[in-house]
Amino acid sequence: MRKIALADTDLQVSRFIFGTAGLFNAGGPKRRLELLESAFDQGVTHFDTAPYYGFGNAERAMKPFLARHPEATVTTKVGIYSPGGERQPDGLVFLRKAAGRVFPAISRPMIDWTLSRARVALEDSLRRLGRSHIDLYTLHEPDFRLVETQEWSRWLEDEVAAGRVRHFGVALEARGLPPFLQSQSPLSRVVQTTDSLETRDADVLARHGRPMQITYGYVSDALRRNSHADVPSVLSQALKRNRDGAIIVSTRKASRMGQYAELARAECE
Repeated sequence: MRKIALADTDLQVSRFIFGTAGLFNAGGPKRRLELLESAFDQGVTHFDTAPYYGFGNAERAMKPFLARHPEATVTTKVGIYSPGGERQPDGLVFLRKAAGRVFPAISRPMIDWTLSRARVALEDSLRRLGRSHIDLYTLHEPDFRLVETQEWSRWLEDEVAAGRVRHFGVALEARGLPPFLQSQSPLSRVVQTTDSLETRDADVLARHGRPMQITYGYVSDALRRNSHADVPSVLSQALKRNRDGAIIVSTRKASRMGQYAELARAECE
């Protein structure tokens, strides 16, 4: 799979990034590790996770994988946390998620944009991942009014200087991007955002003179519009749309990683 230089960084990432938002639902720890290994075997070198994914389980699942493959790079996030914390065992997470379908408050994410919480979150993510640094640390669906401060920028710059964060940015839906782009916020040096083949949401970047860096949401949007959408075709078109960046994909079936890798390889022919 072709790798790209992520614009405005020194990161080299695979064209497809493996997203771990659904990793908890792939099965037990062994199955999760097998899925991560399958992605890596197919040429995926960058992985996207967050404390909220699987209520901490996604980051923990990454630890043995990253120990085997120190060359792999990873994004994790700050600002959105798990109800009940990120140390819950699988059984409790399953129960909380199931109960949340009836009583949404039980599984509703906790949002906290205080720097004191962010400092703890970084320490916890490093511990769960088993790493001394985060390659890309992003603010998870940030509220511009709460994070566009000198304190936030200074803290992240200090973490870069200390070597615990290589790069930082924002990860949010395209509709939330304009204030960050209009103000040329230092927090948005790297942007991970939603896009769609139909509505072309990420065009907001071009309108502000910014390249597409990391985009996602193509398949989920296509399936919302047509439950029988051809997923390989959607991703093939997504690769053409975001020609120079990376696209997040997610699956619970290892066999599909081979299909995705074939699409990425085909664009080089």
